Amino acid sequence: MRNRGDAHVEIVIEGNKTNIDQFLRDLKDKKPPLAEIHNISIEYMQERNEFTHFTIGESSPRSELSGSVIPPDVSICPQCLQEMREPKNRRHNYFFITCTDCGPRYTIIKNLPYDRSNTTMKEFTMCPDCKEEYTNPTNRRFHAQTVACPKCGPQVHLTTNTGQPMNSKDPIREAGKLLEEGNVLAVKGYGGFHVATATTKDEPIIRLRTAKHRTQKPFAIMARDLQTAQTFVEISQKEAELLTSHIKPILLLRKSNDHYLSGLIAPGQHNVGVMLPYTGLHFMLFDNVQEPAFIMTSANPPNEPIVTENAEAVRKLGSLVDYFLFHNRLIAHRCDDSVVRLHDGQNASLIRRSRGYAPEPIQLKWSAENSVLGVGAELNSTSCILHKDKAFMSQHVGDVENLETLRFHKSTINHILRLTNIRAEAVACDLHPKFTTTLLARDLQKEFNCSFFRIQHHHAHGAALMAERGVDELIAIVCDGYGYGSDGKAWGGEVLLCRNDGSSQRLGHLEEQPLIGGDLATRYPLRMAAGILSKTEEGGVDEWLFSNAVSFPRGKEEAKVIIQQLKKPTPSVTTTSCGRVLDAVSALLGVCSERTYEGEPAMKLEAVAADGKDALKLKPLIENNILGTTALLREVFTHRQTISRADLASSAQTYLARGLAQIAVEEAEKLGINAIGFTGGVANNESITRTMRKSVEENRLKFFVHESVPPGDGGISLGQAVAAAWQMK
Repeated sequence: MRNRGDAHVEIVIEGNKTNIDQFLRDLKDKKPPLAEIHNISIEYMQERNEFTHFTIGESSPRSELSGSVIPPDVSICPQCLQEMREPKNRRHNYFFITCTDCGPRYTIIKNLPYDRSNTTMKEFTMCPDCKEEYTNPTNRRFHAQTVACPKCGPQVHLTTNTGQPMNSKDPIREAGKLLEEGNVLAVKGYGGFHVATATTKDEPIIRLRTAKHRTQKPFAIMARDLQTAQTFVEISQKEAELLTSHIKPILLLRKSNDHYLSGLIAPGQHNVGVMLPYTGLHFMLFDNVQEPAFIMTSANPPNEPIVTENAEAVRKLGSLVDYFLFHNRLIAHRCDDSVVRLHDGQNASLIRRSRGYAPEPIQLKWSAENSVLGVGAELNSTSCILHKDKAFMSQHVGDVENLETLRFHKSTINHILRLTNIRAEAVACDLHPKFTTTLLARDLQKEFNCSFFRIQHHHAHGAALMAERGVDELIAIVCDGYGYGSDGKAWGGEVLLCRNDGSSQRLGHLEEQPLIGGDLATRYPLRMAAGILSKTEEGGVDEWLFSNAVSFPRGKEEAKVIIQQLKKPTPSVTTTSCGRVLDAVSALLGVCSERTYEGEPAMKLEAVAADGKDALKLKPLIENNILGTTALLREVFTHRQTISRADLASSAQTYLARGLAQIAVEEAEKLGINAIGFTGGVANNESITRTMRKSVEENRLKFFVHESVPPGDGGISLGQAVAAAWQMK
């Protein structure tokens, strides 16, 4: 048995046919708990009688096959955690304890074959005890490339914010005490740094928000354990299973009625992102403290990738933190934490697919004839390599708006192409001509000398859902904040017919609404609300705008300019965006008047709506398959002082969900299609998804949502690659 340069495993066995057949059955049925077998290729040869015992041979550089699977990082397993706690075990209190069943994978691999010499563990020569475990077939650490111990493995140390070493015999537990006291620390993990602090004190969180210029965006937290998490959030059985799984993602959980953590962690939200410790280091941080949880947010300057190197951390984070908790193992590839939400406590909706998932492929129910690279959208980007029946999606890259993130994006693409041994036969990107990713795709097309495809944004969303769920044709309801439409306009509330020949047709959409001030309307949603209300005959709009002018940077002067713009007969920029309508309702109800992070107004509206009901009970106003939204805003404006904010928020979400579902159902029945899907960033909204599902299933049609791919722009790269592959047929 040996590894190969294409990441496949080569096994040679001798024996009679009965024994060989039994071995092949055992290979599938008795594999290690986290092992996955995607394909077995069998070749029979003449028996040589040369094998007497099991051995793992020196890896072969042969690289003939493509589409090899690279494992993601895995959280610490129960056996390693138990050993770390045993005083007589030689790995007692060792933060980097791992075995064959757990530990980092993707973030340490530099090249293939997957041998220690091709990982960032190369610098750590195994001691005799570790070497014996590594070469013993009966040991749990047999050929575990991360095998190490306190004598020979990575070490941890505590420093000041300038990188000066501190004299500490127990740096991890000392770091835990510093966190509990209200200090801010940068903590190095498997795939990058976290910035951490206490969750029960306001002062360090205020400092953290000020330093990161992050006034409202929620912070993720790491709870001590499941039982502690249950004291401040509601957790269903399914949510508990995912929280404690080997993936250990950040899970969005509803705050309990007696939620006692600082309100500054997730201001204006009914949910908070919670994860559990997934390394030995994380568990040890909680050993000598009473703090129930620590904030653990990705350590990255604004719009830049997560920090991975020690010197880089001191340079970029030194002014933000009080101390650093370093280790001396290099990180080959950065990888943020994954973020997941379970709708109704049951159905997974991935918000960010990264650590624990990537780059393990999405297994498709069909096989592509060509290998296609999708480079993603501009925000929340990922890349995807489509090869036969597998889609290799990268970890979360982020917003490709600066040079650092662009470099990270390109290096991730090249790395996965190299690890999977795939040659891209086509490159696909967004339809928007000025996206950074569009320019990147052009460069890659020239570099690879291959075909080039531009896929409309919402078509890519629909194609991603079709590919994931194995559907040949779909009425796709696609709702998000922005996508460049095939007519050059700003889309975002669409009903599309998508087919597996790579085609799409726009069947319906939300009413076009003015974007007063262009992009300023996305930053200050009062502009959006005013623009929509200006189309009604409702009185008092100007007075309402003036009374809320404090929300504008230039106050009443800006409000006057907006009113003048509203009097122009035709707005220069319009949008059908569902996200912008939700933003407008949020601003109108006084929930959020300035967007400081992506999706903030709509997310805070959902939090308010969680305690409301559909009080307006508006019948969807649909004409020529266009769902009216002006009437919705008019009703909200009219009743804003007589109906509760929660009920109006719930009514607005319900109206949009039912209206779009009605268009989709009517078109599905007309075209003889029985599948309707919901995708785009708004599909992360639990209430809208639930209402839409009910409307569709009441009409005896199948309703599809994403299960393994983010519905937001993190899943766009899959849809781009899929649509291009279908078109190439």
